[in-house]
Amino acid sequence: CNAGSRLIVHEAIADDFLSTVKALTAKVTVGDPLDDRTKVGAMISSDHLAKVAGYVTAAASGGSDIYSGGKQLTSNAGQYLDPTIIRGVTEAMAIAREEVFGPVLSVLTFDSIERALHIANNTPYGLSAGVWSASIDTCMSVARNVRSGTVWVNTFMEGYPELPFGGYKQSGLGRELGKRAVEDYTEEKTIQFHRGQRTGWWLG
Repeated sequence: CNAGSRLIVHEAIADDFLSTVKALTAKVTVGDPLDDRTKVGAMISSDHLAKVAGYVTAAASGGSDIYSGGKQLTSNAGQYLDPTIIRGVTEAMAIAREEVFGPVLSVLTFDSIERALHIANNTPYGLSAGVWSASIDTCMSVARNVRSGTVWVNTFMEGYPELPFGGYKQSGLGRELGKRAVEDYTEEKTIQFHRGQRTGWWLG
């Protein structure tokens, strides 16, 4: 549920950055999830594979570029999709607004922090996000303004049991882990006593 499905990258470095990401993606092992070497396992069902592939096809039909992957891999062991990178995605596309739950990375570009924040927040979900920058001021500004329950700074998918976990908007209500987790599993009871002379409050 925390998997990063959107990459919002500055347009000035997009080409070089994506070239590196593509090279790393080629090293990802797809296969049996019980194999320790596997990094991407099978889709849960053929229906879900078709749904994820449908997002990719719709994005390509809408003008995006399948920069890497995008192919369904046939295997007797399950339903697989080659790890996929899609360039030229717009924030209006379903693949940028909905939960894909597949090995697909949608790439959107920005030219200002304000634009990046607009793209990041223009979705009905807000479970987790990550910001990478050499400027701590930029990191803090983005982290404070992104509508997301968790924001990682110059890292991703790290966690500690004492930190609360949960999302904004349609990504859920409340928080798990930490003190919140104890409270969620605690049943409270109120017992109220009256001391002293009773005062009339209804019948007088």
